[in-house]
Amino acid sequence: MNSYDSIVVGGGVSGLLSALVLSKSGKNVLLLEKNRNLGNNCNSYLVNGYRVDTGPHAITQLHNGGPLRYLMENYFDYVPALIDYGDYFIREEEGLKEVPTTLKGYLTMDVLPRKDRLIIAQSLTKMLLSWEFGADISNVSVYQSLPWNTLSSDTKEFMDTFSYFLSGKSAKETSVQRMFVGGGFIEEDIDKDIIRENSEHQHSDKFKRLSYVSRLLNNNKVNYNQYYPRNGLKAVLNSILYSLPETVEIKTNTAVEKIVTENDIAKGVLTKEGPYFADIIVYSAFAKDLPKYITDLPAPYISDLNRIKQSKSLTIWLGLDEAFEEFNYIGGEVWFKKKSFWAMPISNYNKSFAPKGKKLVGFMFSIDENSSLESEKLEAYNTILRVYPSINKHIDMVHYQITIPEKASVAIDGFIADTVTPIKNLYLVGTDADDRSMGITRAAYSIVKLITVLRKEKILDS
Repeated sequence: MNSYDSIVVGGGVSGLLSALVLSKSGKNVLLLEKNRNLGNNCNSYLVNGYRVDTGPHAITQLHNGGPLRYLMENYFDYVPALIDYGDYFIREEEGLKEVPTTLKGYLTMDVLPRKDRLIIAQSLTKMLLSWEFGADISNVSVYQSLPWNTLSSDTKEFMDTFSYFLSGKSAKETSVQRMFVGGGFIEEDIDKDIIRENSEHQHSDKFKRLSYVSRLLNNNKVNYNQYYPRNGLKAVLNSILYSLPETVEIKTNTAVEKIVTENDIAKGVLTKEGPYFADIIVYSAFAKDLPKYITDLPAPYISDLNRIKQSKSLTIWLGLDEAFEEFNYIGGEVWFKKKSFWAMPISNYNKSFAPKGKKLVGFMFSIDENSSLESEKLEAYNTILRVYPSINKHIDMVHYQITIPEKASVAIDGFIADTVTPIKNLYLVGTDADDRSMGITRAAYSIVKLITVLRKEKILDS
């Protein structure tokens, strides 16, 4: 059989969620993955008795308005067990301090000079109030919102660090809106009826603006609403795979060589095994690479795709003996001085991730792509040794990962593709087809957009 209702290109979390939605809506689906394994950045595997994820993860917005929760409730047969992520901390030489999420918290955060704290708090309030009155702050960078040249070097590193972890880029390329959303001051959600009229959008957005400004000014602590799968990232992958009906055919080690089009209409795909045809093609691979598969895309669209920005991350997983007590907490920590990183002790969520009496911690670093990979690894590893002076004698295992955590950085002058493409019947999903939230949640937002588009086009039933 080489004819299907739908073909999904790519077997990462976005492609698998697309296959799940389409198949549960009555379509027979072919999913093609070029690698041997499914899941890509949503996976876990064993290293010397330790179960590592593909980078540290926190799954956001799992309340009733969140996209992944919506998909779980409507399409999953099995939902993974989830644990509250915990808190975020800033690591200093003296120990851990909780990351502030209120105006009062920023004012009293003594990891930065008092003058800088006042500047940050004033700028934060000004930007939120501007947004509340309808201003577009999506193109105002964190750098532009602050008197950057008057800030201390520590404060600049602090703002750059959090900008990178929220957008993949520096404070000069990260919007203030992205900082608010990623920091939890503004939440983005979907309604149970995911197709809304514009007037309802406006009413809902206005209500949320008032509530988040009020929360900040009244010093109400942000609830991060973030979770971690009790059995690791592979539990999310397995939940999707267990939920797929028999109408989904999966072919791994099968690379798509071309997306077949006729008169700007997608008809199928070409692989070494031969052609496959379908009425719907969902492309979940890198949108930036789409021109490699379709030769007749419009020039302006190719130009936009070329504006997609990406960033690479290095994760160092360390297996430690239980005697090292620096990581006896639930949550994540950030080091922002001289080679910043985000650390997460994932074996605190599940002791089986490490051999008995051991601990597993992941450290995620941004990569300077102007430097060699080996020099980046060495500098990152030496940073860990410097931040935790006694850690070296406790290390049992070291494992390195290089990933592109999201297929498009949410940079001000970058590009995020839309679900609908210039080619009829060809749709995009993934972390380069939606800019809301991060990671798996961001991928889930793109699937909700796909559902909305296909319902409007009468391809899926409402």
